[in-house]
Amino acid sequence: MRLHFPSGFDPRLLLRPRRRGIASVNSEVRDGIVPAADGIARTVDQGGGGASINYRTVALIVACAMFMENLDATVLATALPTMARDFGVHAPEMSVALTSYLLALAMFIPASGAVADRFGAKNVFRAAIGLFMTGSLACGLAPNLPLMTLARFAQGIGGAMMMPVGRLVLLRSVAKRDMVSAMSWLIMPALIGPIVGPPVGGLIVTYLDWRWIFWLNLPIGLIGIVLVGRFIADIREPSTARFDRSGFLLSAIALGCLLSGFEAASRASAARLAGPLIAIGVVAGWLYLRHARRAEHPILDVSLMRVPTFRLSVIGGSLTRITQGAQPFLLPLMMQLGFGLSPAQSGVMTVSGAIGSFGMKPVARRLLRALGFRTSLVVMGVLATLAYASCGLFRPGWPLAGVFAVLVLSGFLMSFQFTAYNTIAYDEIGKERMSAATSFYSTFQQLMLSLGICLGATALHVSMVAHHRPEPVFGDFSVAFWTVTAISLLAVPVNARFHPNAGAEMSGRSS
Repeated sequence: MRLHFPSGFDPRLLLRPRRRGIASVNSEVRDGIVPAADGIARTVDQGGGGASINYRTVALIVACAMFMENLDATVLATALPTMARDFGVHAPEMSVALTSYLLALAMFIPASGAVADRFGAKNVFRAAIGLFMTGSLACGLAPNLPLMTLARFAQGIGGAMMMPVGRLVLLRSVAKRDMVSAMSWLIMPALIGPIVGPPVGGLIVTYLDWRWIFWLNLPIGLIGIVLVGRFIADIREPSTARFDRSGFLLSAIALGCLLSGFEAASRASAARLAGPLIAIGVVAGWLYLRHARRAEHPILDVSLMRVPTFRLSVIGGSLTRITQGAQPFLLPLMMQLGFGLSPAQSGVMTVSGAIGSFGMKPVARRLLRALGFRTSLVVMGVLATLAYASCGLFRPGWPLAGVFAVLVLSGFLMSFQFTAYNTIAYDEIGKERMSAATSFYSTFQQLMLSLGICLGATALHVSMVAHHRPEPVFGDFSVAFWTVTAISLLAVPVNARFHPNAGAEMSGRSS
């Protein structure tokens, strides 16, 4: 049977990646949204030199690691209230279990490329999986919150190396002619993880033990290590640039102290440390900026901020990510502590955002083509922020079906925002600077997602203290949601500064 398509319609376009999208896809995965296949960059000029290994094998090995990391991130939030009871702490204090992982990502992602060039992408990828497994084992055995925080940080170091280096493994192992198909296989775990993660986490916590969330990573990681050793070649590309050790140290101190300070402000037991940590972070950040202006190859190239579309995408996306970072922390707490749902029921409710994200993908390309990036980001920025702000209106009288519908709509609108940001960011970036731009963008991406959790937890804590409550109630969650969404709304005037024709080639919109 032959299928007849309308004149001018090429069905291969549905699967064909578009320009500059490996970076965009990885950014969407980091944002916790379902990546858009039609937003992937045209990557046929980046592949390896025709290795004989089956590209599906390489892509699925990398995807295996990607699935392990993505599943771990999405299932954990559902378990936070139960973990808090086991550790004998208030549920909002568990935010550190999320931020410590994201902090490690922000600190070590910039070093991943240099480490891979020095020791070989295959060796580093395999070691990263092993470190992620070790961190997972330690998380499952952790008897208290401080040790859990350290284990999550170690797990985050493995995650920071795993995905960027996995991307390098794919680029260096797969022939150019197979790169498009390989990317289609690679994004499948990112499509599946956000949807299956929350229900799986809820079921594990309800019917088994939350520690199995981490122990499930062990067999997946072990299979990945074996497959990497057997099927992936040790392909290396010499680097002429020296690793920026001073820049790495200064940026790590700045990012670590700033985020730890904001995190400490959300916990009464550590609030006195917030001021000194933030002050150290500011000084280290100032020293890094001075260093970056003199360094030939800074680990975070701040000169990229002179590129208009990149600068606006970083600033606007950072403000928007405050809400995106906070909601996976706030929603499970509200569902379980406010509505009284079980972890399994909470997992089913919080999967709504991923469903909305998935539903947006067929719409994004047409909307960008019709309205352009600037108008789309302004309009959808207002709608997405208001949708998440409406979560602050949830009360016991709301039907759960209505709550689910609001969360689906919120995920739909926010997913469009990040698809647009993660695409337009690279519009004016040349190929020679793509690696530096990806590293810079990914670092700020993780930093702002972490900051979103910190700000959400701090607002929740302040409201609880102001009303002398030991546990949060709906009014406290309202304060937290409205605080983070008010900050994200500041992205709208930033989006309005995009040129009217910014990203016209990417969106397929005529100038």
